[in-house]
Amino acid sequence: MQVLVDTGRMQAAFAAHIGVMMTARRSESPRVLILGAAGQVGVELQRSFAGFGSVVAVDREAFDLADPNETRALIRREKPDVILNAAAYTAVDRAESEPEVAMAINGHAPRTLAEEAQRANALLVHYSTDYVFDGTKREPWLETDKPNPLSTYGTSKLAGERAIQGVGGRYLIFRTSWVYGPHGRNFLQTMLRLAGERDRISIVDDQIGSPTTSNELARATRTIVEGVLSEKYGSMHEWAGLYHMTCSDAVTWFGFAQAIFARAPSNLNVQLPELISIKTEEFPTAARRPLYSVLSNQKLFDRFGVRLANWQKALDQVFSALNSAP
Repeated sequence: MQVLVDTGRMQAAFAAHIGVMMTARRSESPRVLILGAAGQVGVELQRSFAGFGSVVAVDREAFDLADPNETRALIRREKPDVILNAAAYTAVDRAESEPEVAMAINGHAPRTLAEEAQRANALLVHYSTDYVFDGTKREPWLETDKPNPLSTYGTSKLAGERAIQGVGGRYLIFRTSWVYGPHGRNFLQTMLRLAGERDRISIVDDQIGSPTTSNELARATRTIVEGVLSEKYGSMHEWAGLYHMTCSDAVTWFGFAQAIFARAPSNLNVQLPELISIKTEEFPTAARRPLYSVLSNQKLFDRFGVRLANWQKALDQVFSALNSAP
């Protein structure tokens, strides 16, 4: 008796079986590659993903993100299941005089990462910024709102978003804002330093945003990555895309500074300076900033059920970490 075999169906069934096996293996012990390990988000990602499979963290001393050949070689050598890109050119004002460097790191490198992630069927997580918007809106920005960056930095970050979207595949882009934390160079650390140097500090009081901690970003990222790898959120077509991810509520830089000094513990030896409220036009900078860059996080919650803490509570958590540091 002759038996006809549909090899196409057999191959598809086998591929599906292998795909299930790969998913299970990834959810049990994924290999995670963290780029930008020494940065404030990179440090917290290492802490958050500790014990989550095998974690490899590299910084700019180990490879040059602006060099596509080095980037490709790194990913092909490490063979990650998850790539967390916390590396970026973040010198907002200096970017105005170094547009090529900013674009190479923020705009072009994400395409290389997306291409290599797709080649390896890996999940790429990339962080972007509220500075892709011009600040003319007076209600929280949605993912569907049209970007219009005012600065070279914002332009380069928008280029990176679009590069990843153009490649497609298994990716998550998280736009965030006013990032700070217990590590690295950020607004909070600058305020604490200036308090030891000055009796009076002038701070802009007409730019409104949502201060977001590196701790909260890392925590939310781990929750979502775990869910994606375990297929909790369905297929790639259901979850891949662009999301806003910030702490809730909003404040001006001046109000943020007030909250910082109201919480600064005595053991940090911080003298409370006099804070002077000024307008953006009184503090000229090389790069223009959006006056209103609050982001709506509704899409993030609807898709993943994840909310970050409000910025006041998150600030308390940062000071708790600083207070307990040796």
